Amino acid sequence: MATIPNGETTMTFEPDRTAVVVVDMQNGFCHPEGSLYAPASEDAIEPCVDLVDRAREADATVVYTRDVHTDEQFEDAHYYDEFERWGEHVLEGSWDAELIEQLQSREPDLAIEKHTYDAFHETQLDGWLSARGIDDLLICGTLANVCVLHTAASAGLRDYRPILVEDAVGFIEDDHREYALDHADWLFGELTDRESITFA
Repeated sequence: MATIPNGETTMTFEPDRTAVVVVDMQNGFCHPEGSLYAPASEDAIEPCVDLVDRAREADATVVYTRDVHTDEQFEDAHYYDEFERWGEHVLEGSWDAELIEQLQSREPDLAIEKHTYDAFHETQLDGWLSARGIDDLLICGTLANVCVLHTAASAGLRDYRPILVEDAVGFIEDDHREYALDHADWLFGELTDRESITFA
């Protein structure tokens, strides 16, 4: 990290060792007709697209995650039941579960489906990143205190460097965002904003 004259900091990332991880930017969360729509998730679309475009220009890796559930996923659950907390959402094969239109035209290097808040849980993400020598993860998407936070925490536990891009995350309540970012910064990750990110 280097200091620039106005006192702010810039974070420089090596493209071949860095991935932008875009978490769950789907119709169900980001579109006004989505089952779990939040206006701040819609507001995160442009910042996430900007990060993807900048990563592409620098030849850094881009990963998309999609949260996807079957009708029956939680029928036999002992305790973990997202439908009980949130209601049915992003069901497999539904419009709700599709990526937002703005990202569909921007192909990722990897697209994964996840079935919990954590994009590393029972997915190929860890092995895929590790095989390519990727260490630093710029994490954006939605929701800040749910899938973004749990994915970033899981990355940190696997010895990746998770950096949450604080002006490119969606949320339901302002205090949810504040909690998630403060907790990540304190315990397992780092924070930055888009203006402070450079690739070299």
